[in-house]
Amino acid sequence: MSKILGVDWGRVTLGLAVSDDLGITAQGLTSLPRVSEAKDVEAIGAFIRELGIGEIVVGLPKNMDGSQGPSAEAARKFAQALHDRLEIPVHLWDERLTTLAAERVLLDAGTSRRTRRALVNQVAASMILQGFLDRQRVRVDREDS
Repeated sequence: MSKILGVDWGRVTLGLAVSDDLGITAQGLTSLPRVSEAKDVEAIGAFIRELGIGEIVVGLPKNMDGSQGPSAEAARKFAQALHDRLEIPVHLWDERLTTLAAERVLLDAGTSRRTRRALVNQVAASMILQGFLDRQRVRVDREDS
């Protein structure tokens, strides 16, 4: 099984996380400042090649009622650009409240405001990817039953 990359799309920063080789756990990788769609895809492409990534999961920022606003459309567009340019499968994952949850985890861990700002997207990417991995495992377990 190849590794999976999780992406927390944001207007200012991209948070990245990567799965282990077995697709069981997600670990934060880094946060990248947004430059342009082309440069952002290029930067992610470098991680794809370096780490042997076979799939990408992009967080889809839905509204609490499940509707999709401008941020969701921008994330969809970015996911499509990743798929088109990197030619690997790209999945969208509902990421409602992941940034708030990531901030809460970092706050509970006693991190400073500066550290939280630097890590929040990376932690959110880990949560997005872990949710995707957990769902994949449930599907496989059901198929094996």
